[in-house]
Amino acid sequence: MTEVREVTIVLVEDDPGHARLIEKNLRRSKISNDIRILRDGQEALGYFFGNGGEPGRERGLPLLVLLDLKLPKVDGYEVLERMKADERTRRIPVVVLTTTDDVREVQRCYNLGCNVYITKPVDYERFEKAVRNLGLFFAVVTLSEDR
Repeated sequence: MTEVREVTIVLVEDDPGHARLIEKNLRRSKISNDIRILRDGQEALGYFFGNGGEPGRERGLPLLVLLDLKLPKVDGYEVLERMKADERTRRIPVVVLTTTDDVREVQRCYNLGCNVYITKPVDYERFEKAVRNLGLFFAVVTLSEDR
């Protein structure tokens, strides 16, 4: 029988207001997982792969990534591409959560390996509801330890 372990949610979001809103609404959906907030793509790459001699994230820690595309330093596309190209991170589920709704960009993300693509509604109430629904989705999803 596979051991079920708590999943850490890694939120890569440069807008502090969006990050607070996402976390708040995930909590309202009864998500109690640890949420690690990273502010730019470079910080995300450092977290997953280490900076120079640093080891990066804890080995074996189950993760789920919420990734914005428009990030400073290194954009979300590059983060997604690097994660899905590397054996150590390719199976980590990535949910792209961004304001970009261009069909070509959506397809590009799926081609790079994202698992789910969600467009952030511009309207506050719709955005709040979308994140709450995302939290409900996470509440019923179980990630396999065999990744």
